[in-house]
Amino acid sequence: MRKGFLTFAAVGLLAAGSMAACGENSDGGNQAGSSEKKPKIGVILPDSKSSARWEGADRKFLEAAFKAANVEYDIQNAQGDKTAFQTIADQMITNGVTTLMIVNLDSGTGKAVLDKAKSQGVATIDYDRLTLGGSAQYYVSFDNEAVGKLQGEGLAKCLTDKGVKNPAIAYLNGSPTDNNATLFKNGYDSVLKPKFDSKEYTKVADDSVPDWDNTQAATIFEQQYTKASGKIDGVLAANDGLGNAAISVLKKNKLNGKVPVTGQDATVQGLQNILSGDQCMTVYKAVKKEADAAAELAIAVAKGERKDTGQTVKDVEGNRDVPAVLLEPKAIYKDNVKDVVADGFVTKEELCTAAYTKLCTEAGIS
Repeated sequence: MRKGFLTFAAVGLLAAGSMAACGENSDGGNQAGSSEKKPKIGVILPDSKSSARWEGADRKFLEAAFKAANVEYDIQNAQGDKTAFQTIADQMITNGVTTLMIVNLDSGTGKAVLDKAKSQGVATIDYDRLTLGGSAQYYVSFDNEAVGKLQGEGLAKCLTDKGVKNPAIAYLNGSPTDNNATLFKNGYDSVLKPKFDSKEYTKVADDSVPDWDNTQAATIFEQQYTKASGKIDGVLAANDGLGNAAISVLKKNKLNGKVPVTGQDATVQGLQNILSGDQCMTVYKAVKKEADAAAELAIAVAKGERKDTGQTVKDVEGNRDVPAVLLEPKAIYKDNVKDVVADGFVTKEELCTAAYTKLCTEAGIS
């Protein structure tokens, strides 16, 4: 099934007729979704603190896609501020965007923004995170339960490779307000819960990190470590930032490299931690494919086209099936860090700084 998603993103979305006009914009212009209205895309990113990807990858790739299509666009970052998020959305609607694409800070704020856009005749897309109870017409992301499954499998592999018996495991989950964090946890629980149930593994800590905040993550992990009397043999960290927070605590206790830690996003920091042996794996999500698929979809619906994505995801709060584009993630270990560089997601210059030059060479990065 996922192979179809990748093909879908690579070769383009298939139009299946025209979308009916959706009403007037707040600026009194032509109807949004009408082919007479010049497309203008608004994108709201969530922050630059929870992950380096938003400004370092998503913005860059979305801009490139919109420029290549010669489409007017406005990309802004709410920097974790819910009030700013709503203000940006209001401004974009007033300024005549025909499609609004958001990465919500939480489902409540996201729903309010999506519902207002819909009432103004603006087409809407959830990007990367599904807004539960929302009204987005489409959702573009990765198969997030598959991401979590790769993390669970990765942690199990790294523990096996180290020969750890009956390991004590700590969870550092993502933000409780992010539906993706729930999906990631569903994924890694599908791998690890049977091991907990059989007593092969023991779960000693299971905490969520508000707003994916890395500083809070370090404090939470310090508390987990203290409560477990230092007996933590593996850390399921939901992304590279949380993983690095755990690693910072392990370093203070001279346990970095000895305790496997997972991650996600294939950030430069995460990849460097893998090269140095402090992090066992990350999950690479080819953001360019996600951004390209989302940009193509945003442009199409802005022109009034209706798209058949061939897949849906369930919004359990809104009790509806949302047309979706889901892409396939990839597990990254030391032996295939080079694949992320080869794909152009990070550059050798970014990754292989002085302290990592030798490690990059050993990992076959050229």
